[in-house]
Amino acid sequence: MRRRLRDNGLSIAFLTIFLLTLAGQSLVGLAFTNEQLEQHQQPAVGYLDFITSSDFLVDVAENWQSEFLQFFLFILATIWLVQRGSPESKKPGDEGIGEEADQLIGGHARSDSPAWARLRGIRLWIYSNSLLMVMGSIFLLSWFAQSLAGRIVASEENAEHGYPPVTWLEYIVSPEFWNRTLQNWQSEFLAVGAMVVFSIYLRQRGSSESKPVGAPHSESSIESE
Repeated sequence: MRRRLRDNGLSIAFLTIFLLTLAGQSLVGLAFTNEQLEQHQQPAVGYLDFITSSDFLVDVAENWQSEFLQFFLFILATIWLVQRGSPESKKPGDEGIGEEADQLIGGHARSDSPAWARLRGIRLWIYSNSLLMVMGSIFLLSWFAQSLAGRIVASEENAEHGYPPVTWLEYIVSPEFWNRTLQNWQSEFLAVGAMVVFSIYLRQRGSSESKPVGAPHSESSIESE
């Protein structure tokens, strides 16, 4: 058990942090919602009612879709684009999907390689692009969930002011929807770009996201190995 915890420490730590922050968001979100209801002299809602509400779902899905869009685009971009000196990038000249020998696929697969790496045709193509496909799928599902929940919230707000409900198509082309969406996207792209550039010149000893402390600025971590 101790070895399993050690070998999976990074994923366990971030899963724990995620669950704690999601729980925290639900609690403070409930408190904020009930404050708003009290100001309008309306009855408070319970915890289960809140976490199954469109208000909570739209806030959660809004952040999820921007995060997975960030990873989807970054994975896609790093296939063909490079940044000299950044450990987040391949070295110049290594652009592209790589040779079969480098990717350990087909006849170059090792005895401990995943079974699908030894295959050919559509199954090998699917496995070769599975990370990008999963990240993209989660982004699209989160974006769709955000749009559905956001439409309900917008329609409820319209009802309070005597306006008709909005359709899904009306909502996804509305300034409100894209204002919420682009607020998250721009921050994610800024964070990725900053990580790529900062990691050229700055170091963190012991982190796999950093080059060795003494590596030249112009070299990636791969070139330094």
